[in-house]
Amino acid sequence: MSPSVFLRPLLATTVALLLLVLSQGMVFASSDCFNCHNSDAFEKRINHMPAESGDCLACHSAHVARFEGLLQQQVNELCFSCHGDVIDGQTAQNLIHQPVRRGECMSCHEPHASDHQGLLTGELADTCFSCHDEISRSYENTHAPYASGDCAACHLPHQSEHPNLLVNGGDDLCLGCHSSATVREKHTGFPVPPANCSSCHNPHGSQRKGLIRDVLHAAYESGCTDCHVGSQPVRIDTCLMCHPEVSDQMASSHNHLVRYDENGCVACHSPHAGDDARLLKGKERHVCGTCHESTFVRQEEAEFSHEKTDACTDCHASHGSNHPAMMRGPINEVCGECHTTHATFSHPIGEQVFDPRTGQVMTCGSCHATKGTDHEYHTRFSGTKTLCVQCHTDH
Repeated sequence: MSPSVFLRPLLATTVALLLLVLSQGMVFASSDCFNCHNSDAFEKRINHMPAESGDCLACHSAHVARFEGLLQQQVNELCFSCHGDVIDGQTAQNLIHQPVRRGECMSCHEPHASDHQGLLTGELADTCFSCHDEISRSYENTHAPYASGDCAACHLPHQSEHPNLLVNGGDDLCLGCHSSATVREKHTGFPVPPANCSSCHNPHGSQRKGLIRDVLHAAYESGCTDCHVGSQPVRIDTCLMCHPEVSDQMASSHNHLVRYDENGCVACHSPHAGDDARLLKGKERHVCGTCHESTFVRQEEAEFSHEKTDACTDCHASHGSNHPAMMRGPINEVCGECHTTHATFSHPIGEQVFDPRTGQVMTCGSCHATKGTDHEYHTRFSGTKTLCVQCHTDH
């Protein structure tokens, strides 16, 4: 008789015992854990399923672990092992909320239990405002969803195909609540079919009625006919008639070229109203990120990066410049405006010093990558040795 005949019952018994031990282990795990950890903290209105079922070992190691909190993996990896649909494998195409990109799940969510939907750390609006504190919480005239704290009516929390993590793009989002007929009725005499809602309206609130943005374009304030002639599109020539200095800036060797048969100005600026005198269509990070999203992703994922990456125009000229990367001036001078000590005492830089690797003038950018690296002071290589031997090969 084959030995396997005798082994089969033994194998079946072993498997059964193993399953029994594992199931009992889950029970013992929760009971043993709660000998020290107050169970009340794990019993709220919304409970995380592993914690509710007492399966502490689904996330934690019982004795020792490489990760804080005795977690079996890093927080984001552990969360994504069950909640992989949060990013849905579309990170290359979609815009990702910065806490998600950084793996900081617990900046918004409680790991065990919460009194708030989605295991949020607080009410939805409070959770959002804990980071987005630059936005006013109320206005003289406030958009209804915003006033009720329903950020999710317009924004997705983790990732989106649309700028600002919007639920939908362009006017489609607005038309989800506001019918086309109502919009046309409110825009009597408008020279073209109403569109591009955010060029006039602030989606959160305004001091003006109708959520019209606070700062009006002078031409818009004086009447539509200053720019619009019938139903013809407004060309860039019309903008440059009032802003000839922009034309000069665009003629620089490094510039934001615009499509001449269209109006490239409105890619960044609202033609009607804005939140400041520049009439930008949003915060610099989002306006610039429309084209340069990969730059911001690099900065957000880097361990070390320049702290002012969101304030693009602190360093860059918005329309054009005769300096590389559209810097507002020579890179050493721009950096020196903040880093005054390094401007007068540092590694030799300037027109009399040349990078032996490229033959170009040595600048701050020769050693530092402002958008971010994995090295302290965002140096291009490790500053302990590797950075220096790029040039000093004889040392």
